[in-house]
Amino acid sequence: MPDNKSRMERVASNTSSRSHLDELLDKALAETFPASDPIAIEFDRPQPAANERRSMMKSRLDYWKVSPQGFAALRHLNDYVEGCGLERSLLELVKTRASQINGCAYCLDMHTKDARAAGESEQRLYTLSAWRETPFFSERERAALAWTEAITKISEHPIEDALYTELQQYFSEKEIVDLTLAIITINGWNRLAIPFRTPAGSYKPRASG
Repeated sequence: MPDNKSRMERVASNTSSRSHLDELLDKALAETFPASDPIAIEFDRPQPAANERRSMMKSRLDYWKVSPQGFAALRHLNDYVEGCGLERSLLELVKTRASQINGCAYCLDMHTKDARAAGESEQRLYTLSAWRETPFFSERERAALAWTEAITKISEHPIEDALYTELQQYFSEKEIVDLTLAIITINGWNRLAIPFRTPAGSYKPRASG
């Protein structure tokens, strides 16, 4: 029967082997995913604990009640965008794409529901974040989506002349302004819903029209 010393030596040996394997694994991961790699960054990003995730689903405040006049001002701009003449299907794609970029759960829930109620296909909604890689969107829609991404991420890149020239091929000057106002509006709603944690899931789609 092995004595305690022998057992302790085996445990120490196994621990040393595991440590060596861990070092090799860490080295392999570091070589595969450099620190600047977005995948590595995602791996390293701290994940919220269960109680924090639950708290994230609770509203911090009802901003439309706290500041009804401020809410009304943004709603007035929203109403203008809705009636500006741009096709509804295009507006819902723009709203959904901006909300994807910003990570707004409430607005994604709302505008995917509104898009489906208006006749949008599941296929186009499922592939919207990869629209450049699909044949499902018209040239006009593709120009609008590229403009949406550029305006939403305006702090990251300049608005290139080539992008604007492409947009001019499919939109009039008024339509370009109205499209830009639509992008500004949805970014505004995103920036209210996210920090105040407007809960997603309860929205009922409006009637198609």
